[in-house]
Amino acid sequence: MSEISRIELDGTTYEVPIIEGTEHEKAIDISGLRAKTGYITLDDGYGNTGSCKSAITYIDGDAGILRYRGIPIEDIAGRSSFVEAAWLVIFGRLPTIEDRERFAHLLTENSMLDENMRKHFDGFPTFAPPMAILSAMINTLSAHNDDVWHADDEESVERAAAVLMSKVRTIAAASYKSSIGEPIVYPRYDLKYVENFLHMMFSVPYRNYEPTETESKALNLFLLLHADHEQNCSTSTVRMVASSEANMFASCSAGVCALWGPLHGGANVAVIEMLEKIRESGMDVKEYVRKVKDKESGVKLMGFGHRVYRNFDPRSKILREAAEDLLEEMKIEDPLLDLGHDLAEAALSDDYFVERKLYPNVDFYSGIILRALGIPLNMFTVMFAIGRMPGWIANWKEIHEDPKGRIYRPRQVYVGPVDQKWVPREDRKYAPLLPPKNGTGKH
Repeated sequence: MSEISRIELDGTTYEVPIIEGTEHEKAIDISGLRAKTGYITLDDGYGNTGSCKSAITYIDGDAGILRYRGIPIEDIAGRSSFVEAAWLVIFGRLPTIEDRERFAHLLTENSMLDENMRKHFDGFPTFAPPMAILSAMINTLSAHNDDVWHADDEESVERAAAVLMSKVRTIAAASYKSSIGEPIVYPRYDLKYVENFLHMMFSVPYRNYEPTETESKALNLFLLLHADHEQNCSTSTVRMVASSEANMFASCSAGVCALWGPLHGGANVAVIEMLEKIRESGMDVKEYVRKVKDKESGVKLMGFGHRVYRNFDPRSKILREAAEDLLEEMKIEDPLLDLGHDLAEAALSDDYFVERKLYPNVDFYSGIILRALGIPLNMFTVMFAIGRMPGWIANWKEIHEDPKGRIYRPRQVYVGPVDQKWVPREDRKYAPLLPPKNGTGKH
């Protein structure tokens, strides 16, 4: 027999079911509460609200656990590539050799952009944010690939997923090239997913860029570790849009817009900006750490701690090793990267941070890796979007395949004015919203 919770409202007791997930997470099912009582629940920011049942990703923040489709992230990162992990996230099982080869082939075959799409890049100013270009161009993709509107079985979903995952890196690289005035580089048929992206980012007509194995491994891990992370802001946005039966590309384009916000996708950017401020100030790492511990100073330590994880972010352990290998091999003389290394060591050896479990998170090491690879700061969030694409696609697929699915429609508690009266235009006298321009009294 299922567990029951009881809620008393206005002297009446109502029974609501308690549901339990496969990892023993428990939730009170209040989906019928409004119909029975007229009440809704209020949870600003959805911090305590389960918006869906999902079989994709599991996180236990207290224990530092992250699993894709039930498989620990440590096992996936140690044994898989980004492409294999993406297929696992989207389709719910590890791919066979045939699955892997077929999907890799689809990624290669669909890496080119339609020549008409390439013309769109000329319409953006050179200073256009790459995330704006990425979102717009993903939406444009659906006009050039109209079969995605009818992706309703595993074969057509796999093709649509391959088109989106393949072309998103081509769009990203092309937006970067356009922003620096260099010619857009075509993808190569003989290169794997990550190597092809780096080729399109850094090759020029007179010299092909050939990444080392360590560079490719580091970027592969970066993308793999960002492939999904449960119901975060951008993933929830994708599900919201998908619930209206919007196509995969439109839904994922909305995810890009949500990720663009600095509170979501900008954390690794904040890490590099913090290191730049430390360098410019001439402050040593020990002094900066001392200021962080002084609550009156207002100084923050970016890239440490996590809203979900109350323990070591399992992804950061993996990326830390990759970052150390990368920096050792590349022998880069970069004071910012040296500062990052010293800052991490200082915080990890300080009881203040250890006791509060403020460990370096995935954003700290991902910022260091991206900078070491030569990825410019304004492309960091774009890289996040490329990595998160499999998770967005998987969540779109889960919504799309739910026979009981219905459009998402959150409720609200209205706190505005009541019973206002209409005022004729000539009688409306309010303080101006904007100051007059040039003393003319006109706006």
